[in-house]
Amino acid sequence: MNIALWVVQVLLALVYLAAGGIKVVRPREQLAASGRFDWMKDTSDAGVKAVGAVEILGALGLVLPEPTGIALILTPIAAVGLVVVQIGAIRVHLRRDERQPLPANGILLLLAAFVAVGRFLG
Repeated sequence: MNIALWVVQVLLALVYLAAGGIKVVRPREQLAASGRFDWMKDTSDAGVKAVGAVEILGALGLVLPEPTGIALILTPIAAVGLVVVQIGAIRVHLRRDERQPLPANGILLLLAAFVAVGRFLG
């Protein structure tokens, strides 16, 4: 079970580092114009940067506590935080009637929940 949890943690960390990094580094207008991030048209620059920062922090929280031996409880807490991020993303997409991102949001939510439960109980 530990190996499965680690595989999921690393995959989630890579996804959230990439997703968060792009939100923090690139201008909101450029991302919104790409057509992949239509929700950003209705969100402030600070809001987009905040979402990106939360995603990066969640990614780091999934993988850094164990190898550093510091605050191991942060891993399941980070996973719960990413579940909350996905709940928020699903709400935004439903409100905007954007159905295409929902399957990916659901999968990320379930994977983060798997890590949260596995690490809280393990």
